This record gives sequence, C-alpha cells and structure tokens, in this order.
Amino acid sequence: MNNWQVGNVKITRVIEMQVSGGSKFILPDATRDAVQKIDWLTPHFAEPDGRLIMSIHALIIEVGDRRIMVDTCLGNDKERGIPGWNMRHGPFLEDISAAGYPRESIDTVLCTHLHVDHVGWNTMWVDEKWVPTFPNARYLFGRTEWDHWSQEQNSQARSEDIIGDSVQPIVDANLADLVDSDHKITDEIWLEPTPGHTPGHVSVRISSQGEDALITGDFMHHPCQMARPDWRSSADYDGEWAENTRNGLLEQYADQPVLVIGTHFATPTAGHILRDGDVYRFKV
Repeated sequence: MNNWQVGNVKITRVIEMQVSGGSKFILPDATRDAVQKIDWLTPHFAEPDGRLIMSIHALIIEVGDRRIMVDTCLGNDKERGIPGWNMRHGPFLEDISAAGYPRESIDTVLCTHLHVDHVGWNTMWVDEKWVPTFPNARYLFGRTEWDHWSQEQNSQARSEDIIGDSVQPIVDANLADLVDSDHKITDEIWLEPTPGHTPGHVSVRISSQGEDALITGDFMHHPCQMARPDWRSSADYDGEWAENTRNGLLEQYADQPVLVIGTHFATPTAGHILRDGDVYRFKV
C-alpha cells in the first residue's frame, strides 16, 4: 500500500496483484532484449532479465468527507480467459478495509474505462447473483465509453460477459451515472479525456493547494512507454489514436511539478515525467 498527499487530497493505493513477466501479451513490442536497453526501468519496473513488472490496483481518493475509488481491478468469482484472473478468491475487500476504507464507506466509484481489470470489483457474487460491491456509491461511467461497450456488436467485452457481470448490474440497480469525459467530480478532482485505448477512456486530474497529480488509467500501461511511446498495447481500441494521446500527454506533463500515478505501474507507482532526449523517462 502506498499513500500520497496532494494538497488537501489523500490518495491510497490498494494492490490486488503485482507480477513479473507475462506482460508481453499486453505490450508485444516490450521484448526482454528491448526492455533491457531502457536501463532506468530496473529495479522498480523491470527485472534485470527484461521482464516487466506490472500491478493491478485501485486508487482511493479521500478529500473532505468524500471517498472515491478509481478503478476496481479484477474481482472475485468471475470467469475470465486469463488463468491468473479466472475465478479469483483474493482478499481485496479485506485489504481496502484494513487501509481504512470498508466498502460501505466508498461514496463514488469511477471507472476510467470498462475493461476487465478496471471494473471487476464493481460487483460481488451474493445469493446467486451479482450485486453492487459498494452499496452507498454512485458509479461514474463515461457516456462515450458506455455507448461503445453497451452495443451488442462490441463483443470484445461481452465474450467473457464483462459488461454482464460487472457493469450492467450497476445500471440495473440505478447506481450508475453516465458522465462527460471532462466531468468535474469536486472542485479539486476532474476527468481528463485520454481516448484511444478505448473510445471514452479518461484519466483523473487532481489539483489542490498548488499541488497537482494525474492518475493515468491505461493511456500508458507501463513506464517503458515513456521511453518508447510507439509501443502500443494489444488491447488498444485504436493504436494510432492511443499513441497520439500518449505523446500529447507526455509532452504536456514532462518536466512539470505534476505527480503521475500509474494505474498499472508497479511499486513505487508514482513519480514525475522528465524529458530524456527525444523521449522521456520516469523519476521516482
């Protein structure tokens, strides 16, 4: 677990899983030889042999009496095609409670997009049905994102019933709010449109008392994409669009006093983007 303070805003990371290797399916260009050439990735973000280290975690934002969870990881009891993700029985709910955020205390859930590893704990299996995990929360889904994935022809998410088991039950329970890609959550927290990985993908901007932070979502999966912005994710809806978005954000936030918190960045997870010749690097 990590904590960061940005002005009045506290951000807490709760890990569902962190692994080395196996990430080539998401970043196919990140071969071990190619990763080893980016020496600053070791030891935090890559093993010496070039295997990437990646994390699936939730980020809980606390400001005033608000408790906002950004992305809800994989969840338990769900049939998934990836072995380590299938029918999990992990301690995530116990872990968020130990961090000071029992599920009943969360008042807002924000999904940066509706991929499998960002919506899983939206629901839990109780009495033979999927029910909202956070009963006192409003769930914020991007309107553009929902419009895309809710169409029957968009079968990628439906192939494992990701929408059916992790999103539709929230809509059916009348707990979902469809929001614009620049939606303002509080005076200090708002969404920043970062499309390409999915059509309605968003990141989260925080600005409080002269301090700033950015929660990435998946416009970057790994810090290696700072050194190689051209490395596209195999899960990108539109790889060129995603790459253009990534280049724009790297340019915008390089050498700025903005704490960047990666949604899949391994421990220590947060740092600053620095220019490194024609590309960038991550300083933690």
